[in-house]
Amino acid sequence: MTPKDAVRTSSAPQPAGPYSQAIVSGDLLFTAGFGPQDPATGEVADSVAEQTRQVLRNLRAVLAERGASLDDALKTTVHLADLADFAEFNDAYREFFSEPFPVRTTVGSQLANILVEIDLVARLPR
Repeated sequence: MTPKDAVRTSSAPQPAGPYSQAIVSGDLLFTAGFGPQDPATGEVADSVAEQTRQVLRNLRAVLAERGASLDDALKTTVHLADLADFAEFNDAYREFFSEPFPVRTTVGSQLANILVEIDLVARLPR
């Protein structure tokens, strides 16, 4: 059995319940779903594009704790409060990734007072 190691950083929002920001097992890193809260202020932007950018900054901060970047992402799962916001989300999302892009699943979800939540799986660099 492969051990698991929690990842913690103050540069991303802290868990609101009994879960880790991320777990490393072997050379894979799995994140929790991150919302768009600014970790320093707790503020949440109004637009889908700005919320998407903040979520990805939060995820980037967690990856950085283990020497990884968004370029190491293999898969993302995106939850949108309204799938009608997909184009605005997608334009902001594209700013953070380069080819080959990670695989992605995007679903409509009931979210608590936010418009976007994203989790990811990444392979850690050697």
